[in-house]
Amino acid sequence: MKLYMKQKIFSWNDRFLIGDEEGRECYRVEGELFSWGHKLHIYDVGGQEVAFLQQKLMSWLPTYLIYQGETQVAQITKKLTFLRPRYILEGLGWEIEGDAWAHDYRIVQDGVTVAELHKEWFTWGDSYALEIVRPEDAVLALCVALVVDCVLDAND
Repeated sequence: MKLYMKQKIFSWNDRFLIGDEEGRECYRVEGELFSWGHKLHIYDVGGQEVAFLQQKLMSWLPTYLIYQGETQVAQITKKLTFLRPRYILEGLGWEIEGDAWAHDYRIVQDGVTVAELHKEWFTWGDSYALEIVRPEDAVLALCVALVVDCVLDAND
């Protein structure tokens, strides 16, 4: 399963669509305009919220919490490193590997690829391709991709 994220470059808040290979809308992402820290709501095509991302403000390193309904299912923290960003992913049994400079990442579980995230170059705004091995992992893999993008945007 392949998803495409394309963010609008001139937007007061984060609001964009996630589409599939045929260009059909699969998810909608909406940020909260007046909030402390990043907060992103992810909705399916029926308008139901399938996940919520919230930046944890009182933390030394960038940390994001992933919720499904009222339940926190994961926490992602950017590690303090000098050469390349690394992330600690708690709650899912997944790890993030990759090259921040090339914007290429793999999400793995026990050495097996769950999803791959690649930045698409020479586009207007940030565009990413997210290839997910199992469709049931799509929402959480999308959440991880959005967190990586939020952390990278904060460092620009």
